[in-house]
Amino acid sequence: MDITTDICVVGAGPAGLTLALLMLRSGARVTVLDRTRSFEREYRGEILQPGAMTLLDRLGVLDGARARGGYELGRFQLVENERLLMDIDYGTLPPPYGFLLSLPQRHLLTELFEACSRYPEFTYLEGCGIRELVREGGAVTGVVCGRGDDRRRITAPVTVAADGRYSRTRRLAGIEQHRLDAFAHDILWFRVPAGGRTDRSVRVHRTGGTPVLIYDSYPDCVQIGWTLPHNGYRRLAEEGVESLRSRIAHAVPDYAEQVLDQVKTLNDLTLLDVFSGYADRWADDGLVLVGDSAHTHSPIGAQGINLALQDAALLHPVLMDALDSGDFGESALSRWVPERRKDIDAVFTLQARQSKAMLGGGSRLAGAVRPLAARALAHTPLYGKILRAIAFGARPITVRSDLFGEAEPLRGEAAGA
Repeated sequence: MDITTDICVVGAGPAGLTLALLMLRSGARVTVLDRTRSFEREYRGEILQPGAMTLLDRLGVLDGARARGGYELGRFQLVENERLLMDIDYGTLPPPYGFLLSLPQRHLLTELFEACSRYPEFTYLEGCGIRELVREGGAVTGVVCGRGDDRRRITAPVTVAADGRYSRTRRLAGIEQHRLDAFAHDILWFRVPAGGRTDRSVRVHRTGGTPVLIYDSYPDCVQIGWTLPHNGYRRLAEEGVESLRSRIAHAVPDYAEQVLDQVKTLNDLTLLDVFSGYADRWADDGLVLVGDSAHTHSPIGAQGINLALQDAALLHPVLMDALDSGDFGESALSRWVPERRKDIDAVFTLQARQSKAMLGGGSRLAGAVRPLAARALAHTPLYGKILRAIAFGARPITVRSDLFGEAEPLRGEAAGA
């Protein structure tokens, strides 16, 4: 059955579902489609910055997501050969979000989905990947998704590409992505049991030239990101899993036993190709890109979800204006882009500096100077400015709740009930 709606969102990730909920609360009809059939899958983006928590709280979904399980992480630390070089205390930020939140992404997506599902104007198509963009007179007027008996045509004046760094929607629109290989490392991700760890922090360990990212992951696990030279995985894989296991265990001696127990094959590791990039256009007639579809970031600084939710909050009033005016042209849908590009450029710059400081090697002199510089920075006004930029972004971004319609449906009311 074909569907006619106000907003068609491709991708049920944090950006897509947050935007869907914002639009539903403002009275719009929204259809979200996603190629997967379940939120119960592996994710790498788990850490929420205070800025993201603020937006989710305003939407009324933060408490429910946290109730599903997660950990407060109070500090971000850089350790080199057992020396604490940098100790960023999130507790110095204004309450109530003086911490990072390690939250399984499936918990966040499930809570957002359930909030959307309380609206009868919400339609969700699972296992229905985008196949085509429908155009009339050059403007995007919808999509075709699914295969065979599940093939659907969705007609909408605006389609939102929220389908990630490898966005198929972006490719179908012929919008180029500019890849920036500004990082010297890729990352192998895996989980091990936490054992007796009660640290509740994010740590980057620089030992033997192989930086490792470690943080608490719900439930009772530790997420480990072992860095390797950019594009260097194939050579390491050719050496065999035993050699790779030994290398990783040596880099994280506190978890060596768990690593050797958990990592049995190369399939137990997930390779993240670390790069940043941006689309040359974020909109077309009838189409707009958000989150990783528009701008892709490295995991340094845990900015991905933060930026995705901010994009949704900024795009929300633009789409409401478009629905009110009937203007769905590229110019109208790009109204939020110039200022947002400035924000994103600032994040690119900050992440490049963070990567150099946390993951870069350097000379013996650099190794001697680095701890002194890090300690000095902690006692300057610049420290607080940098922390606020990481936690909240370059400028305050809020939910336009003045655009919301009637009261939110009560919890437990199903869409269409």
